Formats: sequence, structure tokens, C-alpha cells
Amino acid sequence: MKALILAAGFGTRLRPHTDRRPKPLFSMAGRTLLDRIIDALEKAGCTSVAVNTHHLADQVCRHVAEGRYSVPVWTRHEPDILGTGGAIANLRDFWDREPFMVVNSDIVTDIDLKEIYRSHCDQSAPVTLVLVDDPAFNSVSVNPQGKVIGFGPADPHGDPERRLTFTGIQVIDPAVLDYFPQSVFFSSINAYDRMIDAGIPIRAAVVEHRYWADAGTPERYRAAALEMTGRSGFQRVFGRLPGPDALWQKLAGDGSDRRWHRLVEGHRSIIVADHGITDTDRTSEVDAFVAIGRHLHKKGLPVPEIFFQDRFSGMVCIEDLGDVLLQDKALKAGTQAELLALYGPVVQMLVDLSVQGAEGFDPAWTHQSPAYDRATIVNAECRYFIEAFCKNYLGMDLAFESFAEEFEALATKALDFAIMGFMHRDFQSRNLMVHNGRCRIIDFQGGRPGPIQYDLASLLIDPYTKLPELVQEMLLAECIASMQEKVVVDATRFRKGYTYCRITRNLQMLGAFGHLTRVKGKSAFEAYIPRAAATLNQNLTALGDGALSRLNELARELTRARPRIGF
Repeated sequence: MKALILAAGFGTRLRPHTDRRPKPLFSMAGRTLLDRIIDALEKAGCTSVAVNTHHLADQVCRHVAEGRYSVPVWTRHEPDILGTGGAIANLRDFWDREPFMVVNSDIVTDIDLKEIYRSHCDQSAPVTLVLVDDPAFNSVSVNPQGKVIGFGPADPHGDPERRLTFTGIQVIDPAVLDYFPQSVFFSSINAYDRMIDAGIPIRAAVVEHRYWADAGTPERYRAAALEMTGRSGFQRVFGRLPGPDALWQKLAGDGSDRRWHRLVEGHRSIIVADHGITDTDRTSEVDAFVAIGRHLHKKGLPVPEIFFQDRFSGMVCIEDLGDVLLQDKALKAGTQAELLALYGPVVQMLVDLSVQGAEGFDPAWTHQSPAYDRATIVNAECRYFIEAFCKNYLGMDLAFESFAEEFEALATKALDFAIMGFMHRDFQSRNLMVHNGRCRIIDFQGGRPGPIQYDLASLLIDPYTKLPELVQEMLLAECIASMQEKVVVDATRFRKGYTYCRITRNLQMLGAFGHLTRVKGKSAFEAYIPRAAATLNQNLTALGDGALSRLNELARELTRARPRIGF
């Protein structure tokens, strides 16, 4: 058996990603779509594979040339794209007297191609089209005798018929080439319509209980990549593929655009984090998530194990830490003693994260800024607060420039008193999971060198839990004492840096809540705005820094504008 993989198309539905990478080279679970199909053809007994090329042909040709396949794989370039029928006809010199197989390059399936070819050879029809029932694509009419009788919309006055989806897999006898014109753009469907009109049968091989997906749009590609990542990850972790009883559970996300899914079978489960298609050469969020996560795990810090990832699809398979957040535990704690018992180990964990996470950390792993620096404070926190919260959320007529001098002073003082280490950047109760009685850290992709005081502020002024002031003060003292056991730390300097990091973190929180509510439509975050605004005013008042007088007045104005921000 010989085969053709149709790989010349523009991938229009997948733009702009296909402007830089041809669709056949999109990857899932570490393998390109093209290689997945070649592997399936090899296992089916194929002796030679042709791949037609046009769009970004040099990339496809280079990939094939560098591939290590067990059968010959070669390319046939089309200077002008020829369509499915034209591509088949363009290989007349390749085909022999045996039936051959044609497969689209944008499908993902576990359909047994060997069985499809064998069943074709056992039948008398010159063409076999492999069909599945997919309501999103069902357009091929099949009669009760299992013959294809038409393509496109159903005839309301015609005979009863079943509507199915063409999988992009077909087996063709060489005699059918008489219906394919040479060297012109031509769809194989046109030839099949002519054959049906002439009474020549087109066989429908209907496949059930097999996985098949069209990966021709971003959403369908991501869905197929999720499935392949989950299956591959489950096999790596548990030594076998998930069974038919395995279920996918979509998990509630938080502030990011990532999607979280759990694949569970019995008591076994894994998590797949979908970061979205990543087609940039720059360090991306998924790159940072994997590199930083593996670094922290190697250090013995309590982060989930990363089993494997596919960079292009943005899929990462990780350890399942359950569903219990530190927030859940904190809101159930009835006394200050219970809160201290809950948060004490978390503070110790934060100290370990700061000190050990900094050892051997490579700033090249970061995807936002290589360190928590002046530009990060001024732009990603202060400007974010003015633009996303004050202006876009509250509709206030403010200019960032009016506060620029104070924001520069704030950034200077936050860094002057910083105790530097590894900084998580979002160390709060929704990013801390309680699993098997132990707190574990998630969402570390924003990590970078920075002050431990910032992460401590993130934890203590967290509006999701609203820790009492006395508890915050006791945990601050506990953090200082724990830090002093590891490095030389001046307690007064630590506290000073903490007071300024509380302000910068508070500004970032309000900017994020405003952006998530107004731009992302995640209205649940709006409930935490009043508490965060009150905390900002309280902390600025307690700080009493005259160099921040305009910011202090703005914070007081926010508390006076209670109807606007939901007090």
C-alpha cells in the first residue's frame, strides 16, 4: 500500500498561527500532526508515503528530510495549489496497481488504518470513504446499504438517508484516476459526484467507538491537543492509557486566560493546563511555567510535579493537587489560634521558597520581566492601578503623570529595603492548595528575583481571606524570625520594606480586579474591590509617608466613593 498525506493547504481557519507554521507541523503531546499520520500509516503496513506541499513548503520539506521513518517519505511540491483531487492526480507516476490511501493532514484519530485498507480490498467498490458521526460536520449522505449517495445539504424530497462526517481518510482504486483531470485545481468530491451519477458505488466505512477529531480551527485543535496530552500524560504516569470510563472535568479557572482540566479514572487523575497556542520564539508563559516549576520541584519545594509539556499547543500535564484552597481552610478557621496554626507553616514555606528558589535561578526563564524592578513597580503595578482601576473601572479623570513622581519614590523605597530572593509574585490563598495535609504552591509562572516582603504582603493583605491585623502582625514577626535563621536580616529593614511592598501589591490587586471585571467579564472579582480599597487607604495612612501625599489623598477619596466601588 502507498499513501498520500494532503498537506498543501493554507490552514486559513487557523490563522494567524498558520502564517508562521504550516498546519501539518502543529504538534500535540510532543508530536506533529504529520508524524502522527505517518506513524499510523507505517503501522498499517504502508510501504511508501508522499506528502504534497505548497504553503510554507520549505518547512514541511525540511521536517520530512530530517524525520526518521521506517518507510520512504517524500514530498511533491505544487507551485499552484491543486486541491484534493488535483493532488491525487499529480501523483500518477507514484501510484501502482494497488489501491492507495489518502489522508488529510489536519486530523487526529486512532482509527485502525490497516483494518480500513483490508476491508476496502474485500469489497467491490472502487472508493471507500471513512465516515464518523459528528453533528458539527455531518454532510455526507449514506443510504441503508452503506453507499455514499451525495454530499452537502440533504434533499428534503429524497429517500431517507443518514448524514455522517467524512474523516479525511479514503482508499482509492487506481482506475478511479480516470475521473481526475490532470494539472488543474480539482476536488475529489467532484469526481465522486460524477461517479455516483454514473452508478459507480462509493462505499461508506462507518467507524464507531474510535477517537477522531478535525484540528482545523483553533478551538478544535486545542480540544484535540488536550485529549492527546491527557492520554499521553496518563500513560506516562500510570503506565497505561486511560480506559473507556475515564472522564474529563473542566476546572474553574481564576484570573488568567489558561484553561484547567482534570482527567480522572477511578482514584487516578492528572491535570492538564492549557496555556493556548504558543507560536513565538520569545519566552512565553508556558515556557516560564515549565522551567520555573521544574526548578522549584528539583529544589524540593512543594510545587506540583510537571510530567511533560507540548510547547506549541501550550499543554502541560501536571500532578493533581485536588480542589482544596488555603482560602477554603482560612475562611473556616474560627479563631486567631487556628489561623496562626494554619498560616505558620505557610510562612515557613515562603521563606524556603525565597531562599532555595533563588539558588540557581536563571532570569532567562521569566516571561514578563527578569526581576521585580523599578519598571515593574511603576508600570505593572502603579500605572496598572491608575489605568485599569481608577480610569477604566471607576471612570475617574486621572492622569498617570500626576502621580509619576510619587510612584517613582514608592518604587525606590520598596527596592531600597528589599530582602531579595525568589519571588512568586502572586503568593495568595487561591494559589496555595492544601493536599494530603500539606500546603502546595501553584501558579508560579510569574516568578522572578524579588523581595520576600512582596510575597509576604500578598499573603497577609489577601482580600480573599481578610486576616485580622493582629494575626498579620504575628505572622510578619514569624517570617522575620524564620528568615533570620537562614540569612542575615535586619528586622527594622525588613519591616520597612514590607510596609512599602504592601502598597505596591495593593495597587496591583486593584488594577487586576478592575481589569478582570471590566475587560475580562469575570465579575466575581468585583466583590473583593471594597476590601482591597479599604486596605490601601488603611496602609497608606499607617505608613504616613509625606512623599506619597497625592496617592494618600486618592486612597481616601476611594473610600469616600463607596457607592461606586460597592462598599
